[in-house]
This record gives sequence, C-alpha cells and structure tokens, in this order.
Amino acid sequence: MPQLHEWFERTKTDFLVFSQTICPYCNKAKRVLDSKNLSYTEVNLDHHESLRSIIVEETGHRTVPVIFDLRDERALFIGGSDNLDEYLRYPY
Repeated sequence: MPQLHEWFERTKTDFLVFSQTICPYCNKAKRVLDSKNLSYTEVNLDHHESLRSIIVEETGHRTVPVIFDLRDERALFIGGSDNLDEYLRYPY
C-alpha cells in the first residue's frame, strides 16, 4: 500500500483508524480499541477528501472505518469495525 505508507510511517500508535464524523461504526471501533487499552490515531476523512479514494484504491474497502494494525513491522489491513471485533477476538 505505497500511497498509505506515509501515514503508516508517521503514526506511532497501535492502530490507524480512518473515520468520518457521523459514523456509529467508527465510534464502535474506537470503543473496542479503548476497552482493550490499544492506542490509535484517528484520521477523519471529512478533512482529507482525496485520501478516501486512495484508501478505496489500495484496500478495496469502501466504508468507514478503515482500520490498520501498526504493531508489527508492516501495517496490516484489518477492515471495518466488525472485522476488528473478530480480529481482536482471535489475534494472529
């Protein structure tokens, strides 16, 4: 995901969450991360409109949130809030 690499590099938290202002699934994902004491950086796509098309192009994921696990050397695309629930329930 070369176009998102800059975001991965400058983010120093466990997860990177691309969200939008009015999004119950984004709020759910943030609550899940908070409940697990996992840090995250939120990037609101309302303020980065061109970034949305890059995310769709790179991941194929069209809805928010778009979540990446940054705890390993390479960023891992998780998906949305339901994917996050499953991922944290059965971690790699």
